[in-house]
Amino acid sequence: MIVKNVKDVIGTAQEVKTANWVSRRVLLQKDGMGFSFHETIIFPGTQTHIHYQHHLEAVWVIEGDGEVETIADGKKYALEPGVVYALDRHDEHWLRGGQKPLRVICVFNPPLSGLEVHDGDGVYPPALNAD
Repeated sequence: MIVKNVKDVIGTAQEVKTANWVSRRVLLQKDGMGFSFHETIIFPGTQTHIHYQHHLEAVWVIEGDGEVETIADGKKYALEPGVVYALDRHDEHWLRGGQKPLRVICVFNPPLSGLEVHDGDGVYPPALNAD
């Protein structure tokens, strides 16, 4: 059994920060679960271009507010606690923080190593090895 506490990730290499968000990567590729599991905080008033060409992601909103907009069709979806969205088609999108910090729980398949950051096109690389 694997038991972890997100508090143990804060301040380590598994807490990845940018100007728009902080991602606390709790379960990773090295844990052998076939997915990775993260707590991410999207900062208010920010906009992040994302296009996971190599990963599928499911996102569950726990706190705060924001919006996700799919680029292909311009559809906008309000984000509030209880909303789940899944990027089942590698959907290119904008993720926007609202008035309050947006706290989400994310699952990635294939799992992240924990080192990933978006490139200029909003993409994570196909696979990085943290070991």
